[in-house]
Amino acid sequence: MKSLPQVAIVGFPNVGKSTLFNRLLGRKESLVHSLPGMTRDAVSALGELRGKRFILTDTGGLYDPSEAPLAAAVAEKAWSTARKADVILLVLDGKRNLAPAEEELFLSLRKLGKPVIAVLNKIDSELQESRLGDYFNRLKTAAIVAVAAEHRRNLDELEEALAALLPGSPAEMEGLRPLRVAVIGRINVGKSSIINRLCGEERLIVSSAPGTTRDSTDTYVVRNKKVFCLVDTAGLRRLSRTRDQREKAGIIRARKDISRADVLCQVLDAGEFPTRQDMTIAHLAYESGKPLLLALNKWDLIPKGESPQVIKTSVFRGMPFVSYAPLVFVSALTGKGVVKILDQAEEVYERGSQKVETPRLNEFLAWINVTRPPLTKTKRRLKIKYMTQKGIRPPTFILFTHTPAALLPAYEKYFLQALRERFGLWGTPLRLVLRRS
Repeated sequence: MKSLPQVAIVGFPNVGKSTLFNRLLGRKESLVHSLPGMTRDAVSALGELRGKRFILTDTGGLYDPSEAPLAAAVAEKAWSTARKADVILLVLDGKRNLAPAEEELFLSLRKLGKPVIAVLNKIDSELQESRLGDYFNRLKTAAIVAVAAEHRRNLDELEEALAALLPGSPAEMEGLRPLRVAVIGRINVGKSSIINRLCGEERLIVSSAPGTTRDSTDTYVVRNKKVFCLVDTAGLRRLSRTRDQREKAGIIRARKDISRADVLCQVLDAGEFPTRQDMTIAHLAYESGKPLLLALNKWDLIPKGESPQVIKTSVFRGMPFVSYAPLVFVSALTGKGVVKILDQAEEVYERGSQKVETPRLNEFLAWINVTRPPLTKTKRRLKIKYMTQKGIRPPTFILFTHTPAALLPAYEKYFLQALRERFGLWGTPLRLVLRRS
């Protein structure tokens, strides 16, 4: 992804950085909240302006006292993003006077040797634009654009100025579609640490304090010429158990990210698994129909000599409804096994996208009708005439019968297991639909 230009959005808290981020992308990627400090990590996404593709990054508010003790980490993350960027957008609040610290920040950003556009946000009228003269005089730059991101006012002007500073997209990046992997799990299981290890750098803020990750964060990595978008989500728990409105917004966003992902990676803690919350999250993953893999983190804490097979059996005994998912033993601390997450994510996505030909399905059906005929909930024999596949992700199969009736749960479990083994449909949930022929 280094061949794509980087654009960083920086500024003080509550100046509208996340709103501007969403507007420039043309979609809602970053969470917006009236309380300061919603964004902590750098939130990235692929954007396109005037036919030019780039990576746009929203950063946490600089110098935010409400973020103590994480304020220093948030500020350093924002500065790190700015140093790597090709273009910097400094967002200022047009409804108040320019603070001396913001003036100093602009000068410091200019010293990085990158193009810096000062975006004067929240300018809702021509009358408010009359204040631009003061900003031109104090910042001593012509690169100031007055916008109202929330209302899309003058956004075209900013897009034109930004596009002029961006190089054209490299040919190999045309038509790029990363595999979107949502890393989900309860709080403090090491989701951010795993993504940092995959990136080879401290891209995300890690803290022992629960709820450190609020907004979902996209991180792009490349393996074997395949691009992955790793989505670090807020720790999932019951909304009634958190009082922080920003954390609640993060949990709601994490649930939405499940539906937007191509693949789900649920992280478990090797120190305690599977907990009741792990099971609840696994249910969400199953119900979503998305390909799934499980990553048992903190494997370095497991005593030597412990059998991986025994642990695997223990995991799936507690969560039998996701026993189709591959289990990867990893350690974010040492890096052991972490890269397997990307390999498994690609593999389960391919399996979830698999289409089985109708003749092969009916060969399987003929075999199962002879070896173990279908049973209904009332334990009556059910004659299935033929079957076909309706869709993918999840693979959905339609069974045609004279008198459709719900299958006996135990038999349905057996049928799905046999179907998986015959066609290699591991890593993805399956769906059965009975219809009258």
